[in-house]
Amino acid sequence: MRSVRPKKFLGQHFLTDLSTARAIADTVDACPELPVLEVGPGMGVLTQFLLPKNRPLKVVEIDFESVAYLRRNFPQLEEQIIEDDFLKMHLERTFGGQPFVLTGNYPYNISSQIFFKMLDNRSLIPCCTGMIQKEVAERLAAAPGCKAYGILSVLVQLWYDVEYLFTVEPGVFNPPPKVKSAVVRLTRNERNDCGCDERLLKRVVKTTFNQRRKMLRGSLRPLLSQLTAETGLQPDTTDFLSTENLTRRPEQLSVNEFIALTNEIAQLYD
Repeated sequence: MRSVRPKKFLGQHFLTDLSTARAIADTVDACPELPVLEVGPGMGVLTQFLLPKNRPLKVVEIDFESVAYLRRNFPQLEEQIIEDDFLKMHLERTFGGQPFVLTGNYPYNISSQIFFKMLDNRSLIPCCTGMIQKEVAERLAAAPGCKAYGILSVLVQLWYDVEYLFTVEPGVFNPPPKVKSAVVRLTRNERNDCGCDERLLKRVVKTTFNQRRKMLRGSLRPLLSQLTAETGLQPDTTDFLSTENLTRRPEQLSVNEFIALTNEIAQLYD
């Protein structure tokens, strides 16, 4: 039985340890009633443990060689294999608009993009599980004040509770990655409204963390200039920029504090 050759340009690292694969597959049991979409099944190491769960399962794979392998070895999946780029998919069509669990041994070169895609489709994805680089997993789960806390932490934790489940060593992959991996589970929290202008919040978070060594006062000045140019308004920002809160750095702010900061900025331009 011919195996699939791992392709570096697709970020493929095939998991070979079956006990680890079973443990990852079992992470979807937190949402037992929902269908499952697996991203990047490769040779089906996770798929073989997802199939017996007797729930609707689809897999999306961009690698034609992996698709051919899956069709040969998992004939029961024939109608459920989506040969496509997950990042370009219209996810509302996947299960006819029904919410689903997202899972997979995610390609390492697009793992962050997968989570941003999840955020854009959060109404469809109440639960997301899977394996990623340990560094990315730590960023997802990081609390304020941690070195790993950043853009991904804030924007994901705004909508999801993050669980860092377990670490996976490089030796259980072909080829072994140069870094450790980790398995996470993200579950939608009870927040239905972010409590501010979400587009502005994203700009505030990205602007401040892109200059994370600066105090907020310094990193926000260019954003205020941009907003002034965009709106045509010229508010007096002196009092705002002189507040004690803006002597902090972005990693010190919780999600709720970023929401409050965004609202303060929005009020300047009301």
